[in-house]
Amino acid sequence: MNWKTTVIALAGLTALSVWAQDDNPFAQYREMFGDDNPAELVEFEGEILWAEARGPNNVSLEQCDLGLGPGVVEGAYAQLPRYFEDADAVMDLEMRLVYCMEKIQGFDRDELVAKPFSEQGQPQTPLETLSAYIAGMSRGAPIAVPQDHPKEQQAYQTGKKLFTYRAGPYDFSCATCHAQPDKRIRLQALPDLTSDEGARFAYSTWPGYRISQGTVRTMQWRVGDCFRQQRLPELVYGSDAAIGLITYMGARANGEPMAAPGLKR
Repeated sequence: MNWKTTVIALAGLTALSVWAQDDNPFAQYREMFGDDNPAELVEFEGEILWAEARGPNNVSLEQCDLGLGPGVVEGAYAQLPRYFEDADAVMDLEMRLVYCMEKIQGFDRDELVAKPFSEQGQPQTPLETLSAYIAGMSRGAPIAVPQDHPKEQQAYQTGKKLFTYRAGPYDFSCATCHAQPDKRIRLQALPDLTSDEGARFAYSTWPGYRISQGTVRTMQWRVGDCFRQQRLPELVYGSDAAIGLITYMGARANGEPMAAPGLKR
């Protein structure tokens, strides 16, 4: 039994043992982990990958500008998504990494975005490990998603509209599950993302280590999985819709200390 399986098994047993005592068992086993988070191992992998010469150009990502200057990773994630003049677009962390991996390292963009997420039980993808590392380098920094450029403001408005846009066979929107306090699906408490407290907690803890899957999941994975749960068409990775929703949630969380990677169900 590897360490991931062990962690999952222990977490599951703990959850079952406390089920009768508390209506939010996942909160209890988050407390059990204390300051420990298996995502730290993925962060280490991402740190190595960031400095490793890779791709057709055989160079590292240390010249990648995440918004605070080439190679600066500390505090960068807390200020994303943001507008980048060289791409003339608003980008979140994942799309900025794709941009740098294409422009600096010479990777094929289509290949990078074709499979950005690992399958359960499989090794993390480079985008996942790099996201964990860079997010961790903003731990404790106040979230400050900018809203200065017109395209940043447009992304926010796009996300705001999508959050309440009802569609699909269930006629659901994001707000259907995330606009009221004290809602839950099975064991999972659903944060009220329309409240300042809920928006700040949710945004500040993604990416996160998903205990039920034994892997780190990114913010774009989280948003895409919400679309899947609503039975909507698959959310295109890096689309205006994805960036808009992330910008909307991020700007609403401004001021909260970043605590990602978090520990998730």
